Parts: sequence; structure tokens; C-alpha cells
Amino acid sequence: MTQLPVKRIAMLMLVSLSAALTACGNSSSLGDRSASDSAMKADIRWTDYGIVHVKADDYRGLGYGYGYAVAEDNLCLIANTYVTVNAERSKYFGPDKSWLFAANYSINNNLTSDFFFALRNAQQTVEKLLAMPPPHGPNAEFREIAKGYVAGYNRYLRDTGIDNLPDPTCRGADWVREISEIDVYRHIYLLVSMASTGVTIQGIGNAQPPHPSLLSAASQAAQADSALSPEDIARQLQEGWKQFQMGSNAIALGSDATQTGRGMLLGNPHFPWKGGERFYQAHLTVPGKMDVTGATFIGLPLVLIGYNKDLAWTHTVSSAWRFTPYRLSLVPGDPTSYLVDGQPEAMTPWNLSVEVKQADGSMSTAERTLYTTRWGPIFNDLMGLPLFPWLPTEAYAIADANANNFRLINHFFETGQASSTRELHEILKHNQGLPWVNTIAADRAGEAFYADITVTPHVTDSKALTCSSVLGVVTGPLLGLPVLDGSRSACAWGTDSDSVEEGRFGAEAMPYIYRNDYVSNSNDSYWLSNPDEPLEGFPRIIGDERTERRMRTRLGLKMIEERLSGSDGLPGKTFSRQQLQDLLFNNRNNAAELWLDDLVSLCRLLPVMVGQGGVVMTAEACDALDGWDGTNNLDSPGALLFNRFVANALIAGVPSGTAASQLGYVDMWATPFNVNDPVNTPAGLNILNPLVQLSLANAISDLKGAGFDMDVTLRESQFFTRGDEVIPIHGGNGSYGLFNDIQAEWDPAEGYNDVAFGTSFVQVVSFDEDECPDARTVLTYAQSSNPESEHYADQTRLYSEGGWVEAQFCEQEIAPKVTRSMQLAEPR
Repeated sequence: MTQLPVKRIAMLMLVSLSAALTACGNSSSLGDRSASDSAMKADIRWTDYGIVHVKADDYRGLGYGYGYAVAEDNLCLIANTYVTVNAERSKYFGPDKSWLFAANYSINNNLTSDFFFALRNAQQTVEKLLAMPPPHGPNAEFREIAKGYVAGYNRYLRDTGIDNLPDPTCRGADWVREISEIDVYRHIYLLVSMASTGVTIQGIGNAQPPHPSLLSAASQAAQADSALSPEDIARQLQEGWKQFQMGSNAIALGSDATQTGRGMLLGNPHFPWKGGERFYQAHLTVPGKMDVTGATFIGLPLVLIGYNKDLAWTHTVSSAWRFTPYRLSLVPGDPTSYLVDGQPEAMTPWNLSVEVKQADGSMSTAERTLYTTRWGPIFNDLMGLPLFPWLPTEAYAIADANANNFRLINHFFETGQASSTRELHEILKHNQGLPWVNTIAADRAGEAFYADITVTPHVTDSKALTCSSVLGVVTGPLLGLPVLDGSRSACAWGTDSDSVEEGRFGAEAMPYIYRNDYVSNSNDSYWLSNPDEPLEGFPRIIGDERTERRMRTRLGLKMIEERLSGSDGLPGKTFSRQQLQDLLFNNRNNAAELWLDDLVSLCRLLPVMVGQGGVVMTAEACDALDGWDGTNNLDSPGALLFNRFVANALIAGVPSGTAASQLGYVDMWATPFNVNDPVNTPAGLNILNPLVQLSLANAISDLKGAGFDMDVTLRESQFFTRGDEVIPIHGGNGSYGLFNDIQAEWDPAEGYNDVAFGTSFVQVVSFDEDECPDARTVLTYAQSSNPESEHYADQTRLYSEGGWVEAQFCEQEIAPKVTRSMQLAEPR
């Protein structure tokens, strides 16, 4: 096993000691808005497209410069998030409105959300984590960055004035204020829990004991008769969880696969184009200590996806579950007590109150009692699905593996300074802090690395079986989600000897792989990170194995293999940086490659079809499909028609081998999945399935209803609106087999009229003999959320045109492109 250098171990020990002393001695500093005992200063430069470069002599100064710059571009979005995590949405926006947590696509009522966050804040979850030494609490360096960030944010707000903010979204708003460090950490914790309790904001904030009228035997019998079957619940969970599967693509190439003989990386996260979970492009430098560039989340002053001189890394959403529901057997006649090993145990009540703005502008107070258990809080809803009711005889609690996780802070701080994939692996091992993402990386030496070393409940397949509730018997094997029996203490999560935290899998129990050719992930499980070396034998809660992969995953693997075999029509059998870029923007459509020929044949056979919109003539549609080039480029006639066919087909029936098909959905494939050929199967369109004809007829009706010709292009029908500007967008839904994943809502009158999420911050990084990495990036929705900023849509236009931003890391790359600069110093 590769060990960290002695010098680095010593540094980490000193950091741990320093942070521990800081936590013990300075807990009161969370309310200190000055966040500074000494002068702070930073040099800030902006280059083309508003990319920010911050350099400071120390970490506090680094945070100071970043806080000022990100506030200038995105203050309204960040301030709105601070309202949310402080349980104040009802106070400022009223109790009846809702907000979109774009990171997991959940819609949350303001009042319910406030009670959720009021519970979290009453439990002092964040404060307790801040009192812990590393790796559990933030290291001393990040604490300095956070102090500086607060000071920089507040400095911008004071310099500008709330009434003079450039963004009209929050100009003069009473909910904009100066912040303190606790705001920053509460925001980080929200991001940590995004894939666990973050998907149950409604379910926790709304959970109430059954009304006394339901406690009678007759009422309980009626409830039992109306309850959904476990199979129905599993089906709804499967469909509902798709909302969260926003996904990403990543390819890391090793020395055997590149023209330079060194590492190369494509990072392509698919994240929201709107809302507070935006990427922000920044270059952060403390000379001699840190020099890293890439994407941060606004409000989190660390590079999360990026590169330094020797290492490039990215992330994709992992397939592992971050929580497990526990079914509680309630004490008869007492719905707030439950049985554990036959003994009653009272739930812990939390009497909460939040301020509420009335329709006339006056303020009142709303009160609600929420309940927690040894397993976690009681909940009754997951992603908007009310599938876990609190009944007189049973209730459900949610156990969150990320409940005590601030280790991701230290992970990203250290990753920015790592110089190899081996060092990155050690960082993963000793922090075990990544909450919900795979890691894919390549280094200057030419080693490619994949790992799903993430915070995951320690539920072995054996425990999932022996501790399963009735519902878990279905959801465990089918979805990988154990629903455990909360009436037995023996059903608590296990622990590995190398687990940093009790109840989680240790790093050695999680999948990882090194390769000299390539590794890849597109949100399927770890299994086919490289088909030549499948990863197998891991617990089901981490991911599935030997099952059908997404069409997007298969297209990515196919494109890599075509290049390495020389079968893509290009010279050679290795990648250049440009060729790796081209994999994304070639806009190949894997569903078309698998289905189009069969669909055209069916279309030619049936000049008339019947859909939900009535009888349609197919000749024009057949010609459009037959003449289509099979890509989702802006000017490819026929792309929209095929996309609508696939959208309708995936609603009507799903491919074989998936969890949904096991629940009885109709098979759309002609050739079934073959575990011995997982990249190329399943294949072909089952034209004998009547739903294929129905889906094409519905697609024709969709276009006619929107006023489109059958050969309409995406330039005319898929776009993103920025102010008054309508920008055409290439790419398409990853579920249709598009590597360049663009998710947009279908408007029957206008087409795909606005992008919700998809390709966001893209980076392609190549290492060669030069010390400067050869990189290209694009932030598809641009740097600023301010509609009056020049950087509100500039990179969106660039993306629309298939363009890239050239590398801006080394000084010789930055200096010629500086458009503005300032020396920010704390006023005296």
C-alpha cells in the first residue's frame, strides 16, 4: 500500500491538533461577524468569461477574496440558501409557497421546510461537528478559509449596499443580510445530506402521529385494507428515485491510452442549471501551499472538480444508498413509543416554532412537534412519495449515513494539494468523507483511477436479509435499498475495522481500481468501470452487478473502445486532448444507434398509425427519420421526432433487465441483455410490441401539436432562456443514450423550452512534458446568476456553439486574458 509522505503525515497531525484546540477554545467565534483578528488581503483577477483567480498569502485571505468575488456574481442565490438553512422561508416568503432543492429535484413547502431545518438547528448538528477535531470536524486551514469567506461576503455587501445590489432579484430585500460562519457550515451540511435526509425534507417536516380517531381497531383494519402492497411501493420508489438520478459522465485515461503517454481526464457533471446548487469557476492560490483550479459550489470555497499541476479529478453521482428506513413497531395505544427487543422506547419530541409572514404582512408564530428515535427522525414521505405512513401500529425512521459528516471539507481541501492518484486514494481512505459521489482521476504519471469510496451504511447482504422488514424483502433485492426492522437492536448497522465512523463501510470494503488504459463512470454502479476488469462481490446497497447498464454508460464505453481499437475512422489508437473533447460534443444518440433502423422499417410498413391523439399519417415522419444523421446536433433534421419517440417509449415500457421491468413493465428490446456482452446488449427494437407503434404515433402527434414539421431541428425546439435571450441547446436526455446529457421539460406548445439540468461544468485536462496542464473548460450556464451581468449567458452561448474556454492555470495563460483586477484589503 502506498503511504503518505512523512512530511504530509506530520502536517496532518499538526492540523488535527490545531483544529482540536481551535474547536475547544473558539466555539464562540461562530457569532463573530468580523471573522478576523488580523488584516486580510487578496489579489483578485478576472479573465475572459468572468473566471475568478484569487491569490493570497494565507488561507484566510484566500477565503476573503473568494467570498467577495462569488458574492459579486451570485449573492442573491447564496443569500436565499442562507434563509432556507436558518428556517426562515416562512418569515420572508410566506408559509404557502414552495422552493426547489435543485440538487435533488425535490419541491418543498416553505413551512414544512422551516420545521425540518428548525429540527436540525435545535439538535445543534452542525455545532457539534464543528466542535470535533479532524477528520470529523474541519481542519484548521479550512476554518481560516471560512472566516475569510464570511468577511469577504460581508465586505462586498457593505461596499455595495443592499439597496444598490446589481442583481434585481434581491436588491433592497429584507432577507439579505451579513452572515456569520454558522451560515456557511449549515449550507455545507445541506449539500452533504442532499442524497439522504435532503430527500425527506417534506417527509420529516410533516411527520405527525396518527390522529386519536385512528387508534380504534376498526380504523386500523380499514387502514390495513387500503395499504399499498410492497410491490406497489417498490414500483413507486423506483419511478420517484429517477428524479434524483441527474448523473454525470467521467473518463480517466492512463498512459496506454493517450498520445502523450500521460494522464488525461474528461469531467462532465450533470447538475442543475438553475437554483442554488450552481458550480462556480475559480482558481485558488496560496503560494507554496495550494494552487488549484476548477469548479466550486457557490458558497463553498473549495475546488470540488478540477486540476492542479499534477492531478485532475472529477465526480459522478454514485449508485450507493446513503440511508436506510427502519420500520418501527409502535406500542399499542401509544403512537410515539416503539418497541426495541420487546421493550418500549419513547420517541424524543422536539417542540419547534418558526416565524410566519401573514398575507397582510404581519408576523405570527407557527408551532409543530417533530420526533426522533434511536434510528433517526420519523418521516412519512420520500421525494414527494407518501409511502411510509405513520399509522397506529407502525412508523418509519430514516437513518442517515451522512448525519455526522463534515469530513468532505478536509477531503476537498487535501485533494486540491494532491499530486497523484495514489495520494488521492490515501485521502479517500483517511477521511472517508465523500457523501454521494464516485471519484475518477488521472495524473501526470499516467495512472487512471476510479473509486466509490463514499459514506455508505454498513448493511451487508446478510444483514439486509436477516433484518429485513416486509417492505425490505422487495426493495432490498430489487432496488438495493434495505428497509430494516427497527424492533431489534441487532439490526443496527455494522462497522468495519477501518471505518472512520461507526456504522459505515470502511475504505477497503468499497470498490476501486487503477488502470493504465482507462476507467469510466456514467452513474451506473462500479461494475463496468472498465469492462476488462469488472468489479464484483460488493454488497447490494453499494450497487448492482452483472445487470443491464444505461444507454449513456454503454455509449461512453463504446466510444472509448472504438478509439483505442482504431475503429472510429481516425488515425492511431490513442487519444489526443481534442479527441477526448469530441466524445462529448459529437452528440451521438445511442438509442438511435440501437433502434433507428428498426423504427424506420416499422414506419415504412405502416402508413397509418393510431396514437392517443388519434389517427396519424406516417410518410413525412418516415422520411425525417430515414434522413436523420442520428445525432443531437443543433442542425440535424429529425432529432426532435426521434427524441419524442424515445420519451414516449420509455413511458410506455422500459428495457429488459432493469428493476422496473422486473416489476412487470413491457419489454422494448428485440435482443435481451447478455451478461457476457454488457456493452452491446440489449439491442434492437421489438417492433412486435404494440407500444412501439403507439410511441411513434404519439411522437408524431407531439410535433404536430407544437406546430413543428417532422424534420424540425433542435435549434428550433430545444433552448435555454436567459433574460430576453433564447439560446438553442444541443444534446439530449441521457436516458435516450445521449452522452451530452441535457434534461429539459417538454412543453406541448413550444417543445423543450427550458433546460432544467444536465451538462454543466465540463473540463478536459491533459498532462504532457510541459508543467502547465493542457486544459479546456466550459460552464454551460455561465458564472453569474445576475441577469444584468455580462457573464449571465456568455458561456451558454459558447456551449451552444460547441466552444471551449482555453486553459487559465499557469501565469502565462492567465496574464494575457485578465480583464479586471483588484487588490482587496481589509479596511482599517
